[in-house]
Amino acid sequence: MINFEFHTPTKVIFGKNAESLVGQEIKSRGYKKVLIHFGGTYLQENGTLERVHKSLTDSGLSYVDLDGVVPNPRMGLVRQGVELCRKEDVDFILPIGGGSPIDSAKAIAYGLANDFDLEDLYMGRVQTDRIAPIGCISTIAATGSETSNSSVITIEKGWLKRAYNHDCARPLFAIMNPELTYTLPAYQTASGGADIMMHTMERYFTTTPDVDLIDRMAEGLMVAIKEATVKAVRCPHDYEARATLMWGGSLSHNGLTGTGRTADFASHKIEHEMGGMFDVTHGAGLCAIWGSWARYVYKTDVARFAQFASRIFSVPLNYHDLEETALKGIETWEDWCHKIGMPTSMKELGISPTEEQINEMADKCVATGGGHVGFFQTLYKDDVMNIYRMSR
Repeated sequence: MINFEFHTPTKVIFGKNAESLVGQEIKSRGYKKVLIHFGGTYLQENGTLERVHKSLTDSGLSYVDLDGVVPNPRMGLVRQGVELCRKEDVDFILPIGGGSPIDSAKAIAYGLANDFDLEDLYMGRVQTDRIAPIGCISTIAATGSETSNSSVITIEKGWLKRAYNHDCARPLFAIMNPELTYTLPAYQTASGGADIMMHTMERYFTTTPDVDLIDRMAEGLMVAIKEATVKAVRCPHDYEARATLMWGGSLSHNGLTGTGRTADFASHKIEHEMGGMFDVTHGAGLCAIWGSWARYVYKTDVARFAQFASRIFSVPLNYHDLEETALKGIETWEDWCHKIGMPTSMKELGISPTEEQINEMADKCVATGGGHVGFFQTLYKDDVMNIYRMSR
């Protein structure tokens, strides 16, 4: 186990009708005007937005709405949000939704607290530890952005999907009501479950030795999420399954399962470029990539892949041939993806990139790491291109 810092300041308010507490939570912190940030129409249709408006009004707070967030949230809307906050004297930012509104709101909060061009922040040209105050109401179990330090934004110029990670971006509070996820389409539920699995797997596949404690915690999380995703897809109103997914989403990405080890995140970076170019659903894109990544790198540590197969998917360990167990584990992961309606290749995802597009995606991918990505196995441009080809 290597040295680490673990910082999780977000207050979690979890359970039925929790969103009704948002007004008093913000008022208790001394703020007065709120930007509510969201996308789509489902918040209006299921009454969530109306309940939030009432909670804020009942607490004597004023607010302004900014909708329009789309999957893979755009820098253009972020800039509009910063301008609106300054015009309306907003002093608190409240996203409602999943990772897209929350990540977009974090970017707005960075813009409100700093005077540099936000593109410079997300492209790595500047850094900051300053951000405007933010809380959130989570309505989708997926990215874990409600308690994480991460924000991912798509820059329309070049369609670059880029992240900025800093602990200042962890929301002051996260309100989570599993019932708000009941009306999610099955595809979005499944994609969210896959994203939660992948956030854990990106940390699980490490070359850091002697990490059994966190291995065991991560394995318990993955087994619970694997089972809960199937239940939630089949029975959308299963409260316990939805609660497991919602809380698991935060635990998978708040940093806990990455303590004491070096995490990989190559699959995420490979998917980010695919998502930027083709605008695919993030969790589904990760499913389409991971099997190809795994087959490309598993020989780096066959025993770890065999451990994953045995402990997560109950594949019998072949002590005489761990490679057989490792490969069976990858197949079993793909079987689980198909069981919940997720793709395991770009063809199943519905895209077919050309060689030119693969070259462009690989270029952009390795540029984020100074010419390479990944820590489980270092991947250079040719490696990333090969993984895209395998997935195609």
